[in-house]
Amino acid sequence: MSGSATVLEDSSTLSKADRWLFKLESLFTLFGGITILFLVALAVMNILGRWLFNIPVSGYVDWVEQAMAIFAFVGIAYCQRLGGHIRMDILLSVMKGRLLWIAEWVSVLFMLLITSVLIYGSYLHFYRAFSNGDSSMDIGLPIWPAKLIVPVALTFLAIRLVFQLWAYSVAIIRASESPVAVPLIEDAATQAAREAESLDGGAS
Repeated sequence: MSGSATVLEDSSTLSKADRWLFKLESLFTLFGGITILFLVALAVMNILGRWLFNIPVSGYVDWVEQAMAIFAFVGIAYCQRLGGHIRMDILLSVMKGRLLWIAEWVSVLFMLLITSVLIYGSYLHFYRAFSNGDSSMDIGLPIWPAKLIVPVALTFLAIRLVFQLWAYSVAIIRASESPVAVPLIEDAATQAAREAESLDGGAS
């Protein structure tokens, strides 16, 4: 399942660190949203320029290719913090207490290992493009900035996963029912009620 989940907060060091990181993730995600807005404006300019003046935006495809890396990756850590990534939690939904947090801890550790490998590989791709001076086909845009976005975004994700490992470790030790700084699984009824409440708030 996917969708935003409840993330509890308190006055602990873990929760404060979580909120600080979430602010950075939110700014990074905002950058992705601004990039999408830029692409929309660029598309409008390209269409109108071609239609009205027969002058399309030079290097339009190159700009789109560069921007895709931004909005595709910058929100990945933000989404992880909110529990928005698609996952299968049929088994996890019936677990409770320490057993659930152990299962979550193992899955997050597995994600962190994979993310670490991806950071290493994507950094090598960036460094190769930077060293060789690779550029786009049409107007010769350097492609290393777009490739740099990937390891940077994945590094944010790795930091988020470390925080979640920390939170689950605390939950395991204390046998906590409601740990902070991690997305908590909600049943379908709770999710539906929360979404309905948010719609009512927006309407009012």
